[in-house]
Amino acid sequence: MKLFKYVLVMLLCALNFQAFAQKNDNDALNQFYKQFSVAFEQLDAALIQDIYAENACYIPEQQNKEITMGRDNIVALYKRFFGKIKHKNAHIEVDFRVVERQLDEQRATDVGYYLIRFYPPKETEEPVSEFAGKFVTVSKKKDDGKWYLTVDTNNRSDPSFYYNAKPLPNLYYGHQFTTLSQHNDHD
Repeated sequence: MKLFKYVLVMLLCALNFQAFAQKNDNDALNQFYKQFSVAFEQLDAALIQDIYAENACYIPEQQNKEITMGRDNIVALYKRFFGKIKHKNAHIEVDFRVVERQLDEQRATDVGYYLIRFYPPKETEEPVSEFAGKFVTVSKKKDDGKWYLTVDTNNRSDPSFYYNAKPLPNLYYGHQFTTLSQHNDHD
């Protein structure tokens, strides 16, 4: 009987540890989206540099663009993009809604929607605009125990998919932007 109790206690401890480890992994993966949001708000590509693995690849949505290989090259893309926004004296926000995560001890795949809001300079009196898309990311936990994006790909989609995505336990669900029509009604 003592052996049974011991095995049962050990099994429960192992299950609790696994649940704790998975919660920590989910939190670490969700942190990527928070970092992206801050980087977009501050137009600072350095804030996302440590998200990507050295050998990461970014697969752009445009048919006429090739795959970008390597963290430094991916970060350079963001620097150029953020530079264009700064040059226009505008700002942007991004938000994410993860709708699926496949997670094991060393790899994770996230699937979801994103929404980007573009705020032109006030003096132009142009309206706020937005565009949305679908994304897939693949992450790997390295020997240092940290998660890194190894594959990042996206394509455009209708914003309604972002707005209609439902929150799921342990998955990132972002700022919960309101629709642009609701946003403009409050301005």
